[in-house]
Amino acid sequence: MTIVAKVWIEEDCITCDACADICPEVFDITDESSFIIADVREDGAFNRNETKSPLKGDIGAQLGEIIIEAAEACPVEVIQYELADSGQSEAIEEEAPVAEVEVAAAPVSASAPVVDGALASVMEGERELVVMFGSQTGNAEGLAAATAKKASDYGLQAKVVDMDGYDLKNLAQVKRLLLITSTWGEGEMPDNAEALWQSALSASGMNLANTHFSVCAIGDSSYDEFCKAGTDWDEKLSAFGGQRIHDIQLCDVDYEPPYLLWVNEALSRIACVDESGTFQVELVDSMKEYASGSADDVADDGDFAPGQVQQSDMDISFKIFRYDPATASTGWDEFAFSIPGHATLQDALLAIKGQIDGSLTFRTSHVTGTNPLTGIKANGRIVMADTVRVVDLCTHAMELKLEPMPGHEVIKDLMVSYDEWQQHRLKSKPWMQSDPRIGDRLPNGMPMGAIPAAEATALHAINAVMSHQLIQGMSDCYDSDSKYRGPGLNLLEWARSQDPRVGSKQRKAIMESLQTHGGVWDEADLSSLSRHGKSGQIAADSLYDARSRLLAEFNFIGRPGRLAKNYARSVKSSGNVNETTLYRTVLGPFGLASNIMNGVSLRMLLGFTRNGGPIMRGFQGMLVPPAGIGKIPNMFNARIQNHHEVVAIFNEVDTRF
Repeated sequence: MTIVAKVWIEEDCITCDACADICPEVFDITDESSFIIADVREDGAFNRNETKSPLKGDIGAQLGEIIIEAAEACPVEVIQYELADSGQSEAIEEEAPVAEVEVAAAPVSASAPVVDGALASVMEGERELVVMFGSQTGNAEGLAAATAKKASDYGLQAKVVDMDGYDLKNLAQVKRLLLITSTWGEGEMPDNAEALWQSALSASGMNLANTHFSVCAIGDSSYDEFCKAGTDWDEKLSAFGGQRIHDIQLCDVDYEPPYLLWVNEALSRIACVDESGTFQVELVDSMKEYASGSADDVADDGDFAPGQVQQSDMDISFKIFRYDPATASTGWDEFAFSIPGHATLQDALLAIKGQIDGSLTFRTSHVTGTNPLTGIKANGRIVMADTVRVVDLCTHAMELKLEPMPGHEVIKDLMVSYDEWQQHRLKSKPWMQSDPRIGDRLPNGMPMGAIPAAEATALHAINAVMSHQLIQGMSDCYDSDSKYRGPGLNLLEWARSQDPRVGSKQRKAIMESLQTHGGVWDEADLSSLSRHGKSGQIAADSLYDARSRLLAEFNFIGRPGRLAKNYARSVKSSGNVNETTLYRTVLGPFGLASNIMNGVSLRMLLGFTRNGGPIMRGFQGMLVPPAGIGKIPNMFNARIQNHHEVVAIFNEVDTRF
């Protein structure tokens, strides 16, 4: 195994992106040079690592070969590295001690709270709880997941169920049901709940006498039909004979406080429904005590409790974008104060709002711990304010420049409107539409719609991003093309198309949608998503896969297909894979001539780089091996039509030849 102990960058870097494209976990590109990322270094700095600080932990072992590949791909050979001594147990002599976080392990004899008597009889046998959600923007789905997690404290085995595709007849077999739904438009059902609701309206003879339920409804009191979707379900379940275990909870826009009241009481009561479907009301207080004791024991024993990583206070200067809709005025406010490094960006904003300027407006997370709509632009990165730590943002400067999410209409200060996102989503209909099937089980007894675990894991990996709205804001093109749906929505469509449970008609429609204007070819360069972190990298990789599949399925037709074929022929005939080949192939002689006056062709000829480095150094970078396997720099300008398609094709096919 090749283990890299240290890596550093010498002077005269031409910022060609080669190292960051090959190994973004270690290298990052600035306007000045390529830098070694702070998170992988013992000294925690963000620079060229002139001091040759060692790599942290086993990073050198995990990424050793990739680091060497990035160094060899550097056109000007400024990336240097030092290998660890394989003959010694400690690879790096100067390696600084790594701080360890001690996590107290639970004693072997630790046990759950004592359960005896009548409560024990309730806890025996079948303990399934169905938590069903109807969600338009993800809030109700998040609450359903939080409810299922909390249900384990009550000895329940919770299963989260999406209303979309659910068979209404199966409700008759459910003993315990908690239903959480939002309301869309003027009292309408969320899109994923509409089909099930229509089934309920037309159903006759439904008998839910053995089903105990409670409903939590989310809405907006500024609308006439406040929480109507939830109240409709509450009435319909009762009309079917269901036993209302706890009264419906109506939640306004700030839904966290009423939800907490509802979930604690509803779980305490529904957990007292025994295996026969009988509600043991006299055990509710004992169940509350049991749930509270369970939580205390887990905390006291340290079981599953992660260590608290504390960071020292940091003196941060905040520069925050402000917008006043009343006067349509914009500007910047600056604040400077000390805050713990482990605090989230949301913590910092709440501190400013609570102690300095109460008019500051931004989105915050709710009881689920994260809110997909808390995206914000911090020092040029698109992050979620409720999860990213201050110490992760201030790696080499004690300044934070905060702006609203790009590509969206600003409502006030850092809060933006996601209405356009929602409109595009409604048009694309990314929710599952399966082909008609007979029965609810396969011949082998497996439930209809189930897929193997490995296939489900692979499907999840395609779409494992923190927030699709966040991915939308990472785009360089979304705010400049009114017909472009954006990478977040295209990612949703692509993931849905790869689900084997999706019907053939929907899959065909999705692939056509991704291929046409507004789809994946409208993004200038998907690698721009990768610079925003892990979620961006996942989205970019998945959308590259989408492009590859589209080229094959549509037989290389259209401009993207022609570019791919022409580029492939040029690469195979010349043996070169670099920006010169791409430039010549795409523009052709007329394109080269038409761009002479604006400097693009001249820059390519002389080897200018985007950072304005020395001409000879840039020229050397184009000629000296291994320039042939370098990555494309950003040196195209607006005079070249549809150049984003060119870059996209290059990034997709350059590893094939």
